[in-house]
Amino acid sequence: MAKYMKNKFPFCGVQSQERKSLSKALMKESRLLSVAEVVSLITDYYDRKEREYQYIAIDLAIANVRKMTMTEVKKLSGLVSEKTWWDSVDAWRKFFALWVEQNMDCFDEVFHLFYHSQDFWMRRVAINLQLMFRENTKTDYLEKSILKDLKTEEFFIQKAIGWSLRQYSKTNPEWVRQFISAHDLSNLAVREGSKYLS
Repeated sequence: MAKYMKNKFPFCGVQSQERKSLSKALMKESRLLSVAEVVSLITDYYDRKEREYQYIAIDLAIANVRKMTMTEVKKLSGLVSEKTWWDSVDAWRKFFALWVEQNMDCFDEVFHLFYHSQDFWMRRVAINLQLMFRENTKTDYLEKSILKDLKTEEFFIQKAIGWSLRQYSKTNPEWVRQFISAHDLSNLAVREGSKYLS
């Protein structure tokens, strides 16, 4: 497991399904805790050395997403830049996307938590924030996030651009086709973004 993650983190060696089974009671009980107690649990698990604990922390955030406020969202956004790799960053993206879907009046504020960051991992969240929004995708924000990093050579940014375009092409292929045609995207982004375009 550590080798798969380029030996960036130590692992306990607990597979995903087993981890979810072992933490099922914790997730259930966490819903009875106050927001402050949940955030304290999340930060405690995230601080632990083995990688599985970061996964549990993010699972706790997702399990309690409905009771989070913008205050917690801002606080938890800081964890995205800690112990970074694609696995944790993309899992955090799911949490922020779920929260925004339930609080669309805060979309702009959440988007800009990530969009303005110097950390490319944070900007990856901005690019992919609307990954599952389908017809609710705010294309002006999608375009803005992509154009900001259009020439960024970082693989994980170009992969994110392609991923966001590919996903949105399932909903609005013509918008994606025109966007790709109008901008000088990287080969990787074009290849990924065009996957479902005929």
